[in-house]
Amino acid sequence: MTSVFQNNPEYLTLVAKADALSGEYLFGRGTMDMKMGLTLHMHLMEQAIQEEWPVNLLLVTVPDEEVSSAGMLAAVPGVLEISKAKHLNIKLFLNGEPSFTQEPLDENHYIYSGTIGKILPAALFYGVPTHAGEPLNGVTAHFLSAYLTKHMEFTSRFSETYDGETTPLPICLQANDLKAHYDVQTSHHSYALYNVVTLTQTAEDVMATFREIAEDAMHECRTDYEAVCQHSNVPPLNCFRVLDYNELLDYFIDKYSREEADALIQKVIEAEDVDQRKLTLMIADKLMEYCQELAPATVLMFAPPYMPAVNSSNDDLVQRLIAVTTETMKDRFDYKVTNKHYFNGISDLSYVNYNPDDEGWQSFKNNAPLWGESYSIPFKEMQQLSAPVMNIGPFGKDAHKMTERLHKKNAFVMMPEVLRTVIQQLF
Repeated sequence: MTSVFQNNPEYLTLVAKADALSGEYLFGRGTMDMKMGLTLHMHLMEQAIQEEWPVNLLLVTVPDEEVSSAGMLAAVPGVLEISKAKHLNIKLFLNGEPSFTQEPLDENHYIYSGTIGKILPAALFYGVPTHAGEPLNGVTAHFLSAYLTKHMEFTSRFSETYDGETTPLPICLQANDLKAHYDVQTSHHSYALYNVVTLTQTAEDVMATFREIAEDAMHECRTDYEAVCQHSNVPPLNCFRVLDYNELLDYFIDKYSREEADALIQKVIEAEDVDQRKLTLMIADKLMEYCQELAPATVLMFAPPYMPAVNSSNDDLVQRLIAVTTETMKDRFDYKVTNKHYFNGISDLSYVNYNPDDEGWQSFKNNAPLWGESYSIPFKEMQQLSAPVMNIGPFGKDAHKMTERLHKKNAFVMMPEVLRTVIQQLF
């Protein structure tokens, strides 16, 4: 790949062109994120076996980290079972994610003593359908959704800062109509997914803020709607509700039964071949179909994935390993690395060292329509895997782009030496 770019530099940005011509980088998708991290950890296993290191290393390789972390969610109970069966005292969870830039053209090499959290608040907007020629006889789902998205995108109400590191602002990742086909009936159901990044907030904290924002948004929506109705001399609809998914489910159960709710949810899951995000919304949509007296309504919930934040920066072992890493790179290679408290690219370290005192995850469980069906998180097992975390990986650039590349000396010379030194601190 590198030779292709060297022979065709017009494909590259100025920075990527300079890196290709320097001969210092290995180009190729996956070289930086995440093949080199796996290679480095396999090399550690090889050294430990050949040299008979007096330490137990457990290599866990997991798929699906950037979608729903199915591999890690399945691995957590397995790692806990192994640790109990072998009477292991787990000292450290070490990840090999690469150094991610903090801003465009960032040339710093970072190591991390934690990982950011990611949660996906979602909303189903359920309006009152009408003929397009009589628009004020109903309320469209899109009218509702516009107000919540306006209030959610770029809001600072979820923002957190820790020692100079600040979470990115929320953004809408997807907004779609659930109407199956085109006609002149207005669309009464649509949805939106919002990306929220956390440092210390629990799912309960996020849902509480999400609810407050939704209440504010629907108040504005209601106010504007009534002004239109007044101008047109039309009586407005009575109520614009905001509901948590758990409230909708309880309402359905009171109106029908728990058995009918379970059967309805299972029928949706079996009938729809769609991804977990859309399936989440379609379950809520089906419940609303049987409770249309609640409309117009905005139903709040969580969609997969949920990745809790972890921070081991104050752990004594982690502080020692940070010092060892920075000193090794400086003394042996005259190279600077910088520690960050949170890895900013999301990682499966989210599923270990979970706060044993935190019960905020119950809010996620109660408001995730797919919980216990095709998605769940082993929170109780995660709370038992209480060792600190670190992420030390290679330096590269342009992850997930055509120009993704790995710094060869950093990856093949510096990192093996650093990781060997780090592991030796454990015995």
